[in-house]
Amino acid sequence: MKAIRRFTVRPLLPEPLRPLSDLARNLRWSWHAETRDLFQSVDPERWATCGGDPVRLLGGLRPARLAELADDRRFLRRLTAAADDLHDYVSGDRWYQTQPPGLPAAIAYFSPEFGITAALPQYSGGLGILAGDHLKAASDLGVPLIGVGLLYRHGYFRQTLSRDGWQQEHYPVLDPNELPVTLLKETDGTPAHVALALPGGRQLRARIWLAQVGRVPLLMLDSDVEENDLGERGVTDRLYGGGSEHRLLQEMLLGIGGVRAVRTYCRLTGHAEPEVFHTNEGHAGFLGLERIAELCAEGLDFDSGLEAVRAGTVFTTHTPVPAGIDRFDRDLVARHFGPHAELPGLDVGRVLSLGRETYPGGEPNLFNMAVMGLRLAQRANGVSLLHGQVSREMFAGLWPGFDADEVPITSVTNGVHAPTWVAPEVLRLGARQIGVHRTEDALSVGGSDRWDSVADIPDQDVWDLRRDLREQLVQEARARLRASWRQRGAGTAELGWIDGVLDPDVLTIGFARRVPSYKRLTLMLRDRDRLRNLLLHPERPVQIVVAGKAHPADDGGKRLVQELVRFADDPQVRHRIVFLPDYGMAMAQKLYPGCDIWLNNPLRPLEACGTSGMKAALNGCLNLSVLDGWWDEWFQPDFGWAIPTADGAGTDPDHRDDVEAAALYDLLEQRVTPRFYERGQQGLPDRWIEMVRRTLTLLGPKVLAGRMVREYVERLYAPAARAHRALAPDAARELAAWKARVRAAWQGVTVDHVETSAATPTAELGTTLALRVRLSLGDLTPDDVEVQAVSGRVDEEDRITDATTVPLKPAGAPDSDNRWTYEGPLSLDRTGPYGYTVRVLPSHPLLATNAELGLMATPLEDVGEGAGVLMR
Repeated sequence: MKAIRRFTVRPLLPEPLRPLSDLARNLRWSWHAETRDLFQSVDPERWATCGGDPVRLLGGLRPARLAELADDRRFLRRLTAAADDLHDYVSGDRWYQTQPPGLPAAIAYFSPEFGITAALPQYSGGLGILAGDHLKAASDLGVPLIGVGLLYRHGYFRQTLSRDGWQQEHYPVLDPNELPVTLLKETDGTPAHVALALPGGRQLRARIWLAQVGRVPLLMLDSDVEENDLGERGVTDRLYGGGSEHRLLQEMLLGIGGVRAVRTYCRLTGHAEPEVFHTNEGHAGFLGLERIAELCAEGLDFDSGLEAVRAGTVFTTHTPVPAGIDRFDRDLVARHFGPHAELPGLDVGRVLSLGRETYPGGEPNLFNMAVMGLRLAQRANGVSLLHGQVSREMFAGLWPGFDADEVPITSVTNGVHAPTWVAPEVLRLGARQIGVHRTEDALSVGGSDRWDSVADIPDQDVWDLRRDLREQLVQEARARLRASWRQRGAGTAELGWIDGVLDPDVLTIGFARRVPSYKRLTLMLRDRDRLRNLLLHPERPVQIVVAGKAHPADDGGKRLVQELVRFADDPQVRHRIVFLPDYGMAMAQKLYPGCDIWLNNPLRPLEACGTSGMKAALNGCLNLSVLDGWWDEWFQPDFGWAIPTADGAGTDPDHRDDVEAAALYDLLEQRVTPRFYERGQQGLPDRWIEMVRRTLTLLGPKVLAGRMVREYVERLYAPAARAHRALAPDAARELAAWKARVRAAWQGVTVDHVETSAATPTAELGTTLALRVRLSLGDLTPDDVEVQAVSGRVDEEDRITDATTVPLKPAGAPDSDNRWTYEGPLSLDRTGPYGYTVRVLPSHPLLATNAELGLMATPLEDVGEGAGVLMR
């Protein structure tokens, strides 16, 4: 019989065991081995069956067991030590507290998903895992971050397979009372709420759940409350589910409701108000509108509020293709804003203009969330060097006239939270080498360029560790494969073959990620005979563990999964290649350490970063990857292998896949497998072990989330906080008025004549020429602009490459026609075809970059001399 109502009955912990509740409610246990060991000792069997979730563990303990533990002095000593350690961790000074003054008092970090732990399934893939690692690393560093997201009652889907290998989705209901979260309450004990106005006088209300991630609070909004109508209750039902309006409401709740939740949390707890707001992808972009509305309510106009908001906002884009960006119909957005809906004090036309695609090829009837995110943030970044370049090219149309490399989007390469992703066995080996605390600091805080102590670990210890981790993966894969086949309808008598699946002494390749087409799950199947030969090689076999989820609406991705599953079902190879359904954090924490090779073969440059290979590397796994994302930036032959790409313009996609698959097979046959199976004098694969050692020594410190968050603090958060403080109301009004004046007057800015002291079209290296420019500034003054000489090598079309810019200075007062003369040196510092031009840009001390307004004046072709100066 089915229950008509459900309750969560919590045990009443005896007084000596009360600290267990605090330990369970702080998600630091998810990356702190000693705390997890303590919970496991409470009831090892139940710990395993509840998936390592302390809340579920404590919720099912028998009173008799609680009484035993309350009288167990050894357990109580361990409990006291763990509780004291947590207290020191959350209250003591860490890296952030030792930095020079001036850092932001608090930063609000918004993301549509957070992957903290499998016990809180609020993530779908890399974006959420990255957000979770960002929070954990901020906690380890002492960065005063407040996380903001949504609490999805169904999370992301659970994946199973049909008998014929077709992906099937299941959406289990999540009860927040059974999750490691607590309800944020007002001082009178009632639940704290935020509310959004909807068209037709309706409201969307949401409660605020709090997950404590070490030192960092994570606020999650939940619309499944009785005050809402049925439609509004379902707004936070599924991650990335529903139609266009459903997604819009999710993103309004995340951005607008999220700011209100932060204000409520700070009011109730005394937490410092954020000076910086960081939006992780465009989904939370509406937070900027809410903050403008706050400032307008305090007396600022829209333009001044926009400048104040931009100063303290950081926008991170993770999307390397326009198709990956959320875009809404303008009429739909307009209906949800304005006098009869949300943010009635803001002009709807101004709201819509923030998301308008004004660049060539843009769609005028769509509202682009990434475009709004860039316009509402003074600082923006991609998530690897290559992705920063791709992003500058993709969004260059927002800064017309500027070369892509001058578009104001920088990059901070992602990192991963090592204490979460490094296997306990690897941690123990490090602790044995340099001590527990130094190991924890190296993995969480980071800061060093090399981990030289890895060199002192004996080869035999490295190889034994790798073998142990591989064996654990084999056992895990067999258990998951058996469960999957039972779900597919197989009987026990059919599954005896699973006991022989995979071999702990065979080179093991891992491939696990989401399954959009560009990640090319099935590239390995391009030549099935060559793949079979690799899998079944009599002396140098390989085995492959594959996992991944296709989006529920992506039938193309599901067909790729089915194709891979059907190949892996073949009795000839099924002991050497397996597909494990329901890829998630719990599986990943076994998969990364147990693989010898991490395979990644996306279509370059469509992988923004791709952090799974980083997690594998921290466990001594070597990467075999296309040069994309982070691998393009940090690849060295010491760390693995680069798959050659055939990404020239006009390459046929099928031909490209054939070429790159062949290159992959060649690498495996000729370089990877021989090195793994080659043995030295001590019977060990010496050259392989040396690659593992170099990966840990040189790559390990780079891929840490601690390094990433420190970069955000130093390069983005600190400047944003300074800009935020500088944009007090009067300064914001002055800057907004200045921008309006410059935009209105810019058509009067012209470069009328350019000349140099060069007498001939050739010059000697090292020559310095005098450059003289006459220009009109219209209604502007030299204080409003910067005049620059731009010089460098020129290509066959006279485009300047590798440009150097030098500011020019006004020479005296304007002439009778109100034209100014600017002068400066032009140093000829490179040989070969060399050219120069001049340009005029807006300039103001409160701009983050001269490109900010997207305005530029350059000479007409007939106002100066030839195309360039040829140097010899």
